[in-house]
Amino acid sequence: MKILDSKGRLFGKVSILDLGAACVILLVIFGIFFYAGPTGSIAQINNRTAEIEIDIIVRWLGLSDPQAIKQEFEKQNKADIIIRNQPAGQVKLQKVTFLPRTVNVPQPDGTVKALPDPRPELNNMKDLVITFRGEGQITSGGAVLGNQKVKIGSQIELDSINYNFKGNVMGVRKEQ
Repeated sequence: MKILDSKGRLFGKVSILDLGAACVILLVIFGIFFYAGPTGSIAQINNRTAEIEIDIIVRWLGLSDPQAIKQEFEKQNKADIIIRNQPAGQVKLQKVTFLPRTVNVPQPDGTVKALPDPRPELNNMKDLVITFRGEGQITSGGAVLGNQKVKIGSQIELDSINYNFKGNVMGVRKEQ
């Protein structure tokens, strides 16, 4: 008995093409269910969630009434967060700090002092540091909030009923 017959069947019973297709299907099943790959599997069971605190800086935010937005933050202390154009859940706003706008002024003795900026056109342009807290995971690749990695320098968008603006991450901490 021949190993291959004239129709390409092994021992006259199984086609080589069918055997190849079955091997490919088994390899795909093995790849999906048993080999996680470098990024891990989709279902991450053993990662525990933790409170992650993030500081962002918002530059040149145009505000007609800075105190109204501060009161808005205090009244409605939750906001939706968007990371890399993907919704990442809701966070709780902890603290909002308005940074003073200063300009460097050289002094007669050669030193430089930072003094309040006298330009009236910049009265409505504010810089803010916002600290917020959300549920996330700390992985070997960093903090993950809403299935998106959060690192220093990442751009984050805060969205609520009365505002929508972007800021850059300055700090990421795991709450103890």
